[in-house]
Amino acid sequence: MEYMQLVSVNLGSREEISHANKSVLSGIRKRPIAEPCFVGRSRIEDDVIEDLEHHGGTDQAVYAYSVEDYEWWSQQLDRELSPGLFGENFTISGMPTDMNVGDRLLIGEVVLEATAPRIPCATLATRLQDSGFGTKFRQAERPGVYFRVLNEGQVCAGDVVTFVQNDTVDVTILDLFRYKYANSHDEADLRRFLEAPIAERFRVAIENKLALLPS
Repeated sequence: MEYMQLVSVNLGSREEISHANKSVLSGIRKRPIAEPCFVGRSRIEDDVIEDLEHHGGTDQAVYAYSVEDYEWWSQQLDRELSPGLFGENFTISGMPTDMNVGDRLLIGEVVLEATAPRIPCATLATRLQDSGFGTKFRQAERPGVYFRVLNEGQVCAGDVVTFVQNDTVDVTILDLFRYKYANSHDEADLRRFLEAPIAERFRVAIENKLALLPS
């Protein structure tokens, strides 16, 4: 087990964000809070998730990003970046850029299980005020991690985070991230992905791809 820290808890409200003549209502503009908050099965209490088709739900209830990846982005973009900028709920120091699907984070009584990478969308580019940021995010391969909540409870910035690795699964977050952009797919890989506790949105998409492969 490795120990990390929950540096920032970030919640969003329903806001209009605009860039390059494009406007969208979103909860991506998340801001740090100082008080404890309740982490429920499908979302963090008082956090707004506007695009329920692609975000939120029991398999993507919490999105986390690492302090170290923020530091890397700060160097790449040559500016300071504040927690919550990428729309993450938790900014965590020491969290690996990549981890196995099924790895867990323990924060007090809260238990999180890694399920999927974040796939960049137009809303993220709008948030960063950079129409090309989706491509940059893809190339960087630092997607952050979505988690399902196995045990609910309260958390607060400053809490210790314990990392528990799942050695029984041979599927990483970056495996799933790269799968989304691959031009072709190996059947064995797709079946291997389905053996892991991946997010339901990924599971449905992979099952559909398998169904289209020649028999």
